[in-house]
Amino acid sequence: MQKQYESLKLIKVETLGDFVYKVSLNRPSKFNALNMEIWKEIGDCFQWIDEDPDCRVVILQGEGKHFCSGLDLGGVSFLNGDNDDKDSARKGREILKTIKFMQKQFTYIDECSKPVLLAMHGYCLGAAIDIATACDVRFATKDAVLSVKEVDIGMAADVGTLNRLPKVVGNHSWIKDICLTARHFSAGEALQFGLLSRVFDTRDEMINEVQKMAKLIASKSPVGVQGTKNVLNYARDHTVENSLNYVATWNMSQLFTDDLVKASMASFSKQPQPPFSKL
Repeated sequence: MQKQYESLKLIKVETLGDFVYKVSLNRPSKFNALNMEIWKEIGDCFQWIDEDPDCRVVILQGEGKHFCSGLDLGGVSFLNGDNDDKDSARKGREILKTIKFMQKQFTYIDECSKPVLLAMHGYCLGAAIDIATACDVRFATKDAVLSVKEVDIGMAADVGTLNRLPKVVGNHSWIKDICLTARHFSAGEALQFGLLSRVFDTRDEMINEVQKMAKLIASKSPVGVQGTKNVLNYARDHTVENSLNYVATWNMSQLFTDDLVKASMASFSKQPQPPFSKL
């Protein structure tokens, strides 16, 4: 594992072998509430992982009793009157800059070329849902408590939930229900409406199964896996016609990979996937 990950103080990165990394929010004494330091570290971490040839799949989780209790209100400068000596125009521009910065750190998860599997437990509140909607596949324990909490603190969620959730979940009535009321909802309800792929009885069971899935994905061609994530993300944000043109352009170079021959031969002969070169 590259040494740059050692500089992270509130994010823990571990290698599980077989090209799988586990990334943990590591502020358990604060229930992994997000201040600006951990916010920046999330962005740094996923930028590094995007370029790391030793990682093909990421598991994202939280240390301690809860995945993430949301925004640390004491850890965001513009919420604490730090710029009260400035006029409205300058305050507004500083807030805009800060919001854009915060948005981008979670967008690095979404834009990461490696699939990100999210394993949630305990509290998954506010900013936790912003993180969740930026991940590729989402799991939770049955005791997880989720909430789009921002209305309860007098604001509209502005770092991803209101923008990505309608792309993840097709039921807009339910989306407006949970966002306008800021009510807690269960993992079972999240599964019912398509926010989660699966719910587990215990955290240990969840981590075990998510690791199995991560290693399965990591065993496949990184050209195929990363290309599939890239094209799916493009299709989400564009018309069918545009995304068909995009995948055609993508594959006009990517089909020349040796992985295609290796994977096809293994599939036809019903053999395990062969080792693939780093990408």
